[in-house]
Amino acid sequence: MNQGLEILGLAKSYGATPVLRGISFTVPPGGLTAILGASGSGKTTLLRLIAGFETPDAGTIRLAGTELASGAKILPPERRAIGYVAQEGALFPHLNVAGNITFGLPRAERRARHRVAELLRLLDLPQSFADRAPQELSGGQQQRVALARALAPNPRLVLLDEPFSALDAGLRAETRLAVAAALQAAGATAILVTHDQEEALSMGSQVGVLQAGRLAQISPPERLYRQPASAALANFLGEAVFLPGIAAAGRVDCALGTLTLADRHMQGSVQVMVRPEQIKVFAQAREASVAARVRGAEFYGHDALVRFAVRAGERESDVTARMFSHALPRPGEQVWLQVEGDVTAFTPSAAPAFEGDASR
Repeated sequence: MNQGLEILGLAKSYGATPVLRGISFTVPPGGLTAILGASGSGKTTLLRLIAGFETPDAGTIRLAGTELASGAKILPPERRAIGYVAQEGALFPHLNVAGNITFGLPRAERRARHRVAELLRLLDLPQSFADRAPQELSGGQQQRVALARALAPNPRLVLLDEPFSALDAGLRAETRLAVAAALQAAGATAILVTHDQEEALSMGSQVGVLQAGRLAQISPPERLYRQPASAALANFLGEAVFLPGIAAAGRVDCALGTLTLADRHMQGSVQVMVRPEQIKVFAQAREASVAARVRGAEFYGHDALVRFAVRAGERESDVTARMFSHALPRPGEQVWLQVEGDVTAFTPSAAPAFEGDASR
């Protein structure tokens, strides 16, 4: 029996508008599953159904072998042993940090500040914070306190609803590292929903993508990024180069040369997907490299996306490579490109399109 979370055929509509359509997946015990999707894709509705704040139209939710929702059987939220961390943390301003952490505990445990010292230590917060008011803390510290409050009753599952979206970039990275470490140390089973691609891929042991209420794919993050189920999903998950190619015997011929396919069974005309970081740039020709002309670059500080024109026969293709920013080639310069690693290919289709967009 799965002691984590099991969801089967979950559906929810508001009036005539379907929000979730036949969602099925499992979250293994002790794991963190990240659900990635654009605004309106159904992420928060999914969490509210699991928490018991909403009632599903169809489907089953089971946690550690206990049915939370199935047909007419609906377990109320207070009996589900689920912790919930909202976007803004939602701490009580009239309570100090210790009071917030122990808020959901029995009266005797609140008086004894049960687990306060342990959880502050787990989340790398000073013990002196116990007597501070929430408004005296930074946004990232408040989110850690919100997680401590969710962990205090030893829940079977923790739900995180875009908990870092209100933080600036530096604080967001620092806070999510602290939160991920705390969840792992606590052995907590968790679901994170987010619109941030980098956040989902870095935190989830598996990542699912919601699109228009359907689960487009759920896989370990590396597989999802490198072998997405469709060209549209590949484009949604990050920068990607798409080129026409001919596949045969586990290889594909395209404007970037003859490349090795992740799916050795592909045959015939395909659309090749290469991630920009797979494309290496050299000042001199190398074996299996192709000539390219630099068109320009988008500078991001630590790295840059460099645009190239690559000619194959009479056709010129646009190619983008991700490079460290300290030694960028100049526009108009000739260089040589070489692809590292396997590539993914799809059957030919229209230009990649996916509802919404994930953060870079």
